[in-house]
Amino acid sequence: MEIVLHHSASEIPQSDWDLLDHHEDPFVSRAFLGSAEKVGAAGTAMGWQAQHLALYDNGLLLGLAPLYLRTHSFGDFSRDWNWASAWQRAGLDYYPKLVSGIPYTPSPGPRLLVRQGIPRNAVVPALIEAILSVTARLGASSWQCLFVQEDDRTRLAAAGLLMRRGVQFHWFNRGYRDFDHFLDGFTADKRKKLKRERRLVRESGLRMEARHGNEIDAPLWQVIHRQYRDTFARYGNHPAFPMEFFGEAAAQLGPQLVVFVAFRDETPVASAICYRDAHTLYGRHWGSSVDLPGLHFELCYYQGIEYCIRHALQGFEPGAQGEHKLARGFEPVATWSAFWIAHPSMRRAVADFMVREDSAMQDYEAETASHLPFKTPA
Repeated sequence: MEIVLHHSASEIPQSDWDLLDHHEDPFVSRAFLGSAEKVGAAGTAMGWQAQHLALYDNGLLLGLAPLYLRTHSFGDFSRDWNWASAWQRAGLDYYPKLVSGIPYTPSPGPRLLVRQGIPRNAVVPALIEAILSVTARLGASSWQCLFVQEDDRTRLAAAGLLMRRGVQFHWFNRGYRDFDHFLDGFTADKRKKLKRERRLVRESGLRMEARHGNEIDAPLWQVIHRQYRDTFARYGNHPAFPMEFFGEAAAQLGPQLVVFVAFRDETPVASAICYRDAHTLYGRHWGSSVDLPGLHFELCYYQGIEYCIRHALQGFEPGAQGEHKLARGFEPVATWSAFWIAHPSMRRAVADFMVREDSAMQDYEAETASHLPFKTPA
């Protein structure tokens, strides 16, 4: 097999991407990654140096791992905030590190992609071995394979990577006919509070619409982007995606990009940017030019739940953190990331830390599950 490092997702033909077993995940797509790289959101200036690792056999793409050489950790949600200083105290450099993950997107998904029709066990071990070889060749402190799916988790653990647990809050469609059917499972008090929250938004006179990427024109994108940008700035954060990204991504993803927009008459006053595949809706960004209690929950959660029910999607993943999601029917689930640490003593230290952290994360998952709004089964 031949190992090739591609410095842009766009270097790989769309016809090759189409043959990989990414299950139409919108983030592990040439459209999302290529657009982010093209406009600079995932470029070297932002600390994302693409090293997408591809395995070829006589010119035939067998496997692909989206891969970035990173000089900081902003935007990868690796939760390694204090690790660089620990490396420094040991007289070592933490950066660069290698990351298999999606820029600014803590969404579990496929990370080790294999050509359809080829057994995964024939390619995935070779992908992992090749990435570890590149990690050593580039002098990276580590390889982080972030937010992996269960199949990848098993294979990465078998290859000796350290597995780290996280917790997110996801919504599951249990065959609901409509939103009221979903609320039927709530306790009376929780159901009443949620309905009151929605009623206040409805009585404000705002109109909610779901627009797909191919249904959004340039003027509306400008408003949506301004709302997204201003919200990040309001909290002192950097809005990584420029306006050009959404135009590029929408043109290629089309219906896989979904935006819930609140209109006052014909003026868009708030929006929530999401993505989808055939099974799941993914919440990403939100912004608003009005201050209305409950509007954030309506656009970011309730409209998404209704969309999932309407389109028979199985789940809704609204992003990282947010215990307030529990009261809206989002349930705690474990997420997993894998870490290969090059230096033996630092590997032992990280492994010890992860054992202690894992116990705390299991306790956290159980504790949050006890606060769900659902009725206790009889």
